[in-house]
Amino acid sequence: MITCVVFDMDGLLIDSEPVWHQARADLFHAYGLEWTDQDQEHTMGVSTTEWARYMAGRLDNRLTPDQAIEEIVCRMEARYRENLPVVPGAREVISLLGNRYPLGLASGSHPRLIQATLDATQWWKDFSEIVSGDDVDRGKPAPDIYLEITSRLRVPVAETAVLEDSANGILAGCAAGVKVIAVPNTHIRPPQDVINKADIVIESLLAFSPGLLQDL
Repeated sequence: MITCVVFDMDGLLIDSEPVWHQARADLFHAYGLEWTDQDQEHTMGVSTTEWARYMAGRLDNRLTPDQAIEEIVCRMEARYRENLPVVPGAREVISLLGNRYPLGLASGSHPRLIQATLDATQWWKDFSEIVSGDDVDRGKPAPDIYLEITSRLRVPVAETAVLEDSANGILAGCAAGVKVIAVPNTHIRPPQDVINKADIVIESLLAFSPGLLQDL
Protein backbone atom coordinates (compact mmCIF):
# COMPACT_ATOMS: atom_id res chain seq x y z
CA MET A 1 0.00 0.00 0.00
CA ILE A 2 1.40 3.38 -1.03
CA THR A 3 1.28 6.04 1.68
CA CYS A 4 3.60 8.68 0.17
CA VAL A 5 4.68 9.94 -3.25
CA VAL A 6 8.05 11.49 -4.10
CA PHE A 7 8.91 13.40 -7.27
CA ASP A 8 12.16 13.99 -9.06
CA MET A 9 12.34 17.50 -10.57
CA ASP A 10 14.64 17.90 -13.59
CA GLY A 11 13.26 16.19 -16.67
CA LEU A 12 10.15 15.04 -14.83
CA LEU A 13 8.40 18.21 -13.61
CA ILE A 14 10.61 20.70 -15.45
CA ASP A 15 11.69 20.19 -19.05
CA SER A 16 15.15 21.25 -17.99
CA GLU A 17 17.45 18.99 -19.98
CA PRO A 18 17.56 21.31 -23.05
CA VAL A 19 18.30 24.24 -20.71
CA TRP A 20 21.07 22.32 -18.92
CA HIS A 21 22.48 21.20 -22.26
CA GLN A 22 22.51 24.72 -23.70
CA ALA A 23 24.06 26.26 -20.59
CA ARG A 24 26.86 23.70 -20.60
CA ALA A 25 27.32 23.85 -24.37
CA ASP A 26 27.64 27.64 -24.24
CA LEU A 27 30.27 27.41 -21.52
CA PHE A 28 32.24 24.74 -23.37
CA HIS A 29 31.99 26.74 -26.62
CA ALA A 30 33.64 29.68 -24.84
CA TYR A 31 36.65 27.40 -24.30
CA GLY A 32 36.59 25.98 -27.83
CA LEU A 33 35.17 22.63 -26.74
CA GLU A 34 31.97 20.66 -27.44
CA TRP A 35 29.49 19.44 -24.84
CA THR A 36 27.98 16.23 -26.25
CA ASP A 37 24.80 14.23 -25.68
CA GLN A 38 26.99 11.61 -24.00
CA ASP A 39 28.28 14.25 -21.58
CA GLN A 40 24.73 15.32 -20.84
CA GLU A 41 23.58 11.75 -20.22
CA HIS A 42 26.52 11.19 -17.87
CA THR A 43 25.48 14.13 -15.69
CA MET A 44 21.71 13.57 -15.60
CA GLY A 45 20.37 13.14 -12.08
CA VAL A 46 23.73 13.29 -10.30
CA SER A 47 24.61 15.72 -7.52
CA THR A 48 25.98 19.21 -8.12
CA THR A 49 29.39 18.14 -6.82
CA GLU A 50 29.54 15.22 -9.23
CA TRP A 51 28.60 17.11 -12.39
CA ALA A 52 30.89 20.01 -11.46
CA ARG A 53 33.85 17.65 -11.08
CA TYR A 54 32.99 16.01 -14.37
CA MET A 55 32.78 19.36 -16.16
CA ALA A 56 36.03 20.63 -14.63
CA GLY A 57 37.76 17.47 -15.81
CA ARG A 58 36.36 17.80 -19.33
CA LEU A 59 37.57 21.43 -19.33
CA ASP A 60 41.07 20.22 -18.43
CA ASN A 61 40.69 22.05 -15.11
CA ARG A 62 40.59 25.48 -16.74
CA LEU A 63 37.76 26.06 -14.25
CA THR A 64 37.56 24.68 -10.74
CA PRO A 65 34.44 22.69 -9.84
CA ASP A 66 33.21 25.64 -7.77
CA GLN A 67 33.68 27.99 -10.72
CA ALA A 68 31.83 25.57 -13.01
CA ILE A 69 28.95 25.46 -10.54
CA GLU A 70 28.69 29.25 -10.39
CA GLU A 71 28.84 29.62 -14.18
CA ILE A 72 26.16 27.02 -14.86
CA VAL A 73 23.83 27.79 -11.95
CA CYS A 74 23.79 31.51 -12.82
CA ARG A 75 22.88 30.72 -16.42
CA MET A 76 20.20 28.22 -15.37
CA GLU A 77 18.72 30.43 -12.68
CA ALA A 78 18.29 33.31 -15.11
CA ARG A 79 16.50 31.06 -17.59
CA TYR A 80 14.25 29.58 -14.90
CA ARG A 81 13.20 32.96 -13.59
CA GLU A 82 12.56 34.23 -17.10
CA ASN A 83 10.53 31.27 -18.39
CA LEU A 84 10.29 28.07 -16.36
CA PRO A 85 9.64 25.11 -18.71
CA VAL A 86 7.01 23.18 -16.73
CA VAL A 87 6.26 19.74 -18.19
CA PRO A 88 2.65 19.26 -19.38
CA GLY A 89 0.66 17.48 -16.71
CA ALA A 90 3.07 18.31 -13.87
CA ARG A 91 0.85 20.85 -12.15
CA GLU A 92 -2.17 18.60 -12.43
CA VAL A 93 -0.44 15.49 -11.03
CA ILE A 94 0.98 17.41 -8.05
CA SER A 95 -2.39 18.97 -7.30
CA LEU A 96 -4.21 15.65 -7.66
CA LEU A 97 -1.84 13.65 -5.46
CA GLY A 98 -1.38 16.43 -2.93
CA ASN A 99 -5.01 15.98 -1.90
CA ARG A 100 -4.42 12.29 -1.15
CA TYR A 101 -0.80 11.76 -0.05
CA PRO A 102 2.08 13.55 1.61
CA LEU A 103 4.45 14.57 -1.18
CA GLY A 104 8.23 14.84 -1.30
CA LEU A 105 10.65 16.37 -3.78
CA ALA A 106 14.03 14.64 -4.21
CA SER A 107 16.15 16.45 -6.76
CA GLY A 108 19.80 16.27 -7.66
CA SER A 109 19.58 19.88 -8.78
CA HIS A 110 21.37 22.78 -7.09
CA PRO A 111 19.40 24.30 -4.17
CA ARG A 112 19.19 27.67 -5.96
CA LEU A 113 17.51 26.02 -8.95
CA ILE A 114 15.12 24.10 -6.72
CA GLN A 115 14.24 27.39 -5.03
CA ALA A 116 13.77 29.18 -8.36
CA THR A 117 11.39 26.41 -9.45
CA LEU A 118 9.42 26.50 -6.22
CA ASP A 119 9.17 30.29 -6.37
CA ALA A 120 7.87 30.24 -9.94
CA THR A 121 5.33 27.46 -9.37
CA GLN A 122 4.44 27.95 -5.70
CA TRP A 123 4.98 24.21 -5.27
CA TRP A 124 6.65 24.81 -1.91
CA LYS A 125 3.09 24.64 -0.53
CA ASP A 126 2.62 21.12 -1.92
CA PHE A 127 5.76 19.32 -0.74
CA SER A 128 6.06 18.19 2.88
CA GLU A 129 9.79 17.56 2.49
CA ILE A 130 12.40 18.67 -0.07
CA VAL A 131 15.83 17.08 -0.38
CA SER A 132 18.60 18.20 -2.73
CA GLY A 133 21.40 15.99 -3.92
CA ASP A 134 23.66 18.38 -2.04
CA ASP A 135 22.05 17.20 1.22
CA VAL A 136 23.41 13.66 0.92
CA ASP A 137 26.82 12.06 0.50
CA ARG A 138 26.19 10.39 -2.84
CA GLY A 139 24.05 11.48 -5.76
CA LYS A 140 21.89 9.27 -7.95
CA PRO A 141 22.23 6.40 -8.93
CA ALA A 142 23.12 5.81 -5.28
CA PRO A 143 19.98 5.43 -3.12
CA ASP A 144 20.96 8.12 -0.58
CA ILE A 145 18.50 10.83 -1.61
CA TYR A 146 15.50 8.50 -1.46
CA LEU A 147 16.57 6.97 1.84
CA GLU A 148 16.95 10.49 3.23
CA ILE A 149 13.56 11.79 2.10
CA THR A 150 11.65 8.70 3.26
CA SER A 151 13.39 9.07 6.62
CA ARG A 152 12.31 12.71 6.84
CA LEU A 153 8.77 11.82 5.79
CA ARG A 154 8.79 8.96 8.30
CA VAL A 155 7.40 6.45 5.81
CA PRO A 156 8.72 2.97 4.91
CA VAL A 157 10.50 2.79 1.57
CA ALA A 158 8.19 -0.05 0.54
CA GLU A 159 5.20 2.30 0.94
CA THR A 160 6.75 5.08 -1.13
CA ALA A 161 6.16 5.65 -4.84
CA VAL A 162 8.78 7.64 -6.75
CA LEU A 163 8.34 9.21 -10.17
CA GLU A 164 11.58 9.37 -12.15
CA ASP A 165 12.62 10.13 -15.73
CA SER A 166 16.36 9.39 -15.92
CA ALA A 167 18.40 6.21 -15.81
CA ASN A 168 20.28 7.39 -12.73
CA GLY A 169 17.02 8.25 -10.99
CA ILE A 170 15.38 4.92 -11.78
CA LEU A 171 18.44 3.07 -10.52
CA ALA A 172 18.52 5.18 -7.35
CA GLY A 173 14.89 4.38 -6.61
CA CYS A 174 15.40 0.67 -7.21
CA ALA A 175 18.48 0.66 -4.97
CA ALA A 176 16.52 2.42 -2.21
CA GLY A 177 13.69 -0.12 -2.32
CA VAL A 178 10.93 2.34 -3.23
CA LYS A 179 8.32 1.64 -5.90
CA VAL A 180 9.46 3.33 -9.12
CA ILE A 181 7.16 4.84 -11.73
CA ALA A 182 9.31 5.61 -14.76
CA VAL A 183 8.36 8.46 -17.08
CA PRO A 184 11.26 8.12 -19.55
CA ASN A 185 12.96 11.36 -20.49
CA THR A 186 12.02 12.41 -24.01
CA HIS A 187 15.41 13.99 -24.78
CA ILE A 188 17.74 11.29 -23.47
CA ARG A 189 15.72 8.13 -23.01
CA PRO A 190 17.12 5.68 -20.44
CA PRO A 191 18.33 2.31 -21.75
CA GLN A 192 15.49 -0.19 -22.02
CA ASP A 193 17.09 -2.57 -19.52
CA VAL A 194 16.99 0.25 -16.94
CA ILE A 195 13.40 1.19 -17.78
CA ASN A 196 12.46 -2.47 -17.30
CA LYS A 197 13.59 -2.25 -13.67
CA ALA A 198 10.75 0.20 -12.88
CA ASP A 199 7.52 -1.10 -11.35
CA ILE A 200 5.37 0.90 -13.76
CA VAL A 201 6.24 2.77 -16.97
CA ILE A 202 4.18 5.60 -18.46
CA GLU A 203 5.25 7.74 -21.40
CA SER A 204 3.99 11.06 -20.06
CA LEU A 205 2.65 12.64 -16.88
CA LEU A 206 -0.53 13.20 -18.89
CA ALA A 207 -0.98 9.42 -18.75
CA PHE A 208 -0.78 9.31 -14.95
CA SER A 209 -3.78 8.44 -12.82
CA PRO A 210 -3.97 7.77 -9.06
CA GLY A 211 -5.26 4.30 -9.83
CA LEU A 212 -1.74 3.34 -10.91
CA LEU A 213 -0.65 3.52 -7.29
CA GLN A 214 -3.09 0.76 -6.39
CA ASP A 215 -1.09 -1.60 -8.60
CA LEU A 216 2.10 -1.12 -6.57
